[in-house]
Amino acid sequence: MNEQKTDARYPMGRSQEETERLIHQERVYGGITRRFFMEAGIASGMQVLDVGSGAGDVALTVAELVGPNGNVVGVDVNENILETARIRAREAGWTNVEFMAGDDRTLDAAGDFDAVVGRLTLMYMSDPADALKRFTRYLRPGGLVAFEEADLTPYRALVRPDTPLMNTLIGWALDVFERSGAHVGMGLDLSRAFVDAGLPVPVLHLEAPVGGSETWVGYRYLAEIFRSLLPLLEEYGMATGDEVDLETLEERLRREAVAAKRPVVLPPHVTAWTRLAP
Repeated sequence: MNEQKTDARYPMGRSQEETERLIHQERVYGGITRRFFMEAGIASGMQVLDVGSGAGDVALTVAELVGPNGNVVGVDVNENILETARIRAREAGWTNVEFMAGDDRTLDAAGDFDAVVGRLTLMYMSDPADALKRFTRYLRPGGLVAFEEADLTPYRALVRPDTPLMNTLIGWALDVFERSGAHVGMGLDLSRAFVDAGLPVPVLHLEAPVGGSETWVGYRYLAEIFRSLLPLLEEYGMATGDEVDLETLEERLRREAVAAKRPVVLPPHVTAWTRLAP
């Protein structure tokens, strides 16, 4: 009997701090995602499925792009975080977006959507190509498939003698993501996943937030990432709370970058989109 593959363990956890990190993530990566969706063709009046909605930022961006004549359905396995997404949608005044607990296997909406989208979703799935294949059944002919995924593999080339703290963080992050089962190279593997799913070769773009000024928001964001990663770092025996020292991590990153005159690179994101045959 074949052993069924299971999705990766989400290494960031399900804490309130992680929800806050996801919301802050939009400040860092929101511009990349918006440009991506506009280039891919998300437009007024479309019906869009957002897979792995989390705190709702991607769905809210899409809701603005499709306007009042369009509609967005966000799906996530974490019911608790979806309540945060619903509250945020109401506070933003968007009535064209709804959130459902579950995954694509539980959604009864075959052929209902003009597009299926996701950000940082496929990297946690055991078989990204199979997931993409499943997603396409919700699309109408000519439907759009658009996903944005991180790629941590370029970090191996960013280790430098004058940035010892960043070097340590890179090692910890790669180790914990790999051990949890996440696809650390998902971004650059998107093209293969699309083709293996029977989709046309996608249009691709790589972009990463980079900064080195004293006021850059990326130091805080990196510290938030390691706040969410700390439980697994400790569980796997990779680092202790004292070694990570979350209370001073943001400031230590800032001082190192300024002193080394070397900017910090946040996880690169690769965007990929294509369309089904009409």
